[in-house]
Amino acid sequence: MLSSITHSSTLSILLYPLSPKPGCCSSRKLNVRTHPWEKSVEKSVKLRTMVVGCKIDNQEMGFQASERLYLGMDFGTSGARYALIDKQGTIHAEGKREYPNYMKEDSLDWALSWKTTLFSLLEDVPVHLRPLVSSISLDGTSATTLIIDSKTGEPLARPYLYNESCPDALPLVKSIAPINHTVCSGSSTLCKLVSWWNNDDSDKKSTMLLHQADWLLWLLHGQLGVSDYNNALKVGYDPEADSYPDWLLSQPYAQLLPTVKAPGTSIGHLKGDIRTQFGTTDSIAAFLAARATKPGKAVTSLGSTLAIKLLSTTRIEDARYGVYSHRLDNKWLVGGASNTGGAVLKENFSDEQLEKLSEHINPMEASPLDYYPLKSVGERFPVANLKMEPSDWYIH
Repeated sequence: MLSSITHSSTLSILLYPLSPKPGCCSSRKLNVRTHPWEKSVEKSVKLRTMVVGCKIDNQEMGFQASERLYLGMDFGTSGARYALIDKQGTIHAEGKREYPNYMKEDSLDWALSWKTTLFSLLEDVPVHLRPLVSSISLDGTSATTLIIDSKTGEPLARPYLYNESCPDALPLVKSIAPINHTVCSGSSTLCKLVSWWNNDDSDKKSTMLLHQADWLLWLLHGQLGVSDYNNALKVGYDPEADSYPDWLLSQPYAQLLPTVKAPGTSIGHLKGDIRTQFGTTDSIAAFLAARATKPGKAVTSLGSTLAIKLLSTTRIEDARYGVYSHRLDNKWLVGGASNTGGAVLKENFSDEQLEKLSEHINPMEASPLDYYPLKSVGERFPVANLKMEPSDWYIH
């Protein structure tokens, strides 16, 4: 999972909606996006709903398509699993997790269980394979519905599961929808929305409807209110007209409906904190963006921390100096990350001050200063010293 970089070029992870799965798990095809000009590769892998692609300045970059890996997560009824495949469909890693039984009052807290499982699966992806992952796919059960706070993304009520029926709302739904429409079923997403709307007395001004997959992917990309027309089918979206019908938009709860995109269109970037916690480090993304392909080439990156990566044919690990190696195909990215960097500068200077002071720096001349700014005691690289203090001494 590639992360954003601090260069002028921007590397990001874009999310693409695909189709939901009906009810519980069933075998589906995964559309693996390689290059925009190539046809999708269909494999019999049980993955659907949304795909994430990696681009730099709107151009696909990184490894050759044959070297890329694709991560899929399948959220079923009792647990979830992941598979890491290549373009040919060969599985390089896989695993599964049962949903933890978190209780909220007298019922299972499904939202927390799904969220915990999502991050557990990301954590389970082998570290040495993460730099190769160029896209992510996640599926959820069709018509599993969440009503959330449109400002925070937090669920305002317990989720309505895919097979849960709301017969109290069915007569009203049938009265507004065309005869025998998909929503005219007690387990449809629209029936669940109407049931909540009529039985909940809370303020509904800052509320939103999302499907299970929509919400789980929001945790990754951070843009609330995005779905695709396959997930939105059972709430009444018309995929042929590519819009919500007038009979639905005229209802008072239409304000809760998510924005709908066609499957395969990008909807956002992977959040920075997710990239940092589970994905490839910023310094690896910087290295890939710099296109340094020959052993001996090194790339430094200044973000919250200061990091360096050098391409090597030899793996080097030495905890005394904070040196470690990430696998990059058949080579190694050797380097480390210091605790000094942009974060400590931002703590002491405003953006305007940093910009003005930077104008006086001559990169062709060595600095006479021996500053070692740290936000707190302790350093990781180029020496691992938990007791190291920041310094601001002058050489001259």
